[in-house]
Amino acid sequence: MSDKEDLFVYDLPVRMRRLRKNSRIRNMLQETHLRTDHLIAPLFVKEGILDPEPVDSMPGVHRLSVPDLTEECRRLLDIGIQAIALFPCNPKEIKDPFGSGALDPSGLAPRAIHAIKQSVPEMTVIADVALDPYTSHGHDGVLNAGQTDVDNDSTLNVLTQMARVLAESGADWVAPSDMMDGRIGAIRDVLDNAGHADVAIMAYSAKFNSAYYGPFRDAVGSQASVGKAYLDKGSYQLNPANPREALREALLDEEEGADILMVKPAGAYLDIVSKLRQSTDLPVAAYQVSGEYAQIHAAAEKGWLDLKRTRNESLLAIRRAGADLILTYFASEVAAEINS
Repeated sequence: MSDKEDLFVYDLPVRMRRLRKNSRIRNMLQETHLRTDHLIAPLFVKEGILDPEPVDSMPGVHRLSVPDLTEECRRLLDIGIQAIALFPCNPKEIKDPFGSGALDPSGLAPRAIHAIKQSVPEMTVIADVALDPYTSHGHDGVLNAGQTDVDNDSTLNVLTQMARVLAESGADWVAPSDMMDGRIGAIRDVLDNAGHADVAIMAYSAKFNSAYYGPFRDAVGSQASVGKAYLDKGSYQLNPANPREALREALLDEEEGADILMVKPAGAYLDIVSKLRQSTDLPVAAYQVSGEYAQIHAAAEKGWLDLKRTRNESLLAIRRAGADLILTYFASEVAAEINS
């Protein structure tokens, strides 16, 4: 009996592999897509440097001077990235316990925003609203009298004025990342009363007290304020174990006037992204944070993962969970590949 006669054909009316037969069919039927207009590029700006300064814990990421920042924004726009999130790396000299430097209209972040809007006005500039790049203690707000915790309402007084300064510098969106109670409503009131009703608020609504932020703190220099031990921000950032609390936070931000709701980090909190997508009609953003980026690179450098495939799979997972926008340090290289 021949091999052909031995072959048994199973009676399978449904064969899912028919629609995976080749790349053309797979592309036609792909359900989730990643486009350049889904991506936001986080950028770091620093004074006193002539050339881009590498961030050791984030391969391919650099701190940029203001002139280099504007050039990078032009390059990103040319490859389809339409928004950047700006983070300043401030010198120690301007840091104090109160984050006073955040209110200086001639400070690094306001000057950088102004320079971008002058040189690349089409680029949407998202300005971070938090005090950790400005405080000598590294926390996201002003400490209470006993120096034991961040004082919520004292911090709000600074954050609202910081948001106004950033809006007056030309920021298109402000992005409060501090996790203080009531900050969205307070910032919205101040912006509206100052004539900035058109400045949107992208709220870090579900920002978790995560271990994935380490490389970012190195990049902006906030970790240098406190040494090697990472600060515990559990009194204001979310407990990673609490999905219901995260949704309450996000929906409160919606009530207070947020235009976009964000989950941070993204990869370890895809369930939160999905739940939030089902709970709101607002756009949902997710931040693929520095630790997620760094661990993919580290594993790829060891030869344990394929960098490109892992990168793309991680971003598709965030989109699949329901994110409309993704902040990612992979934005530039992904956009370049999409357009190649």
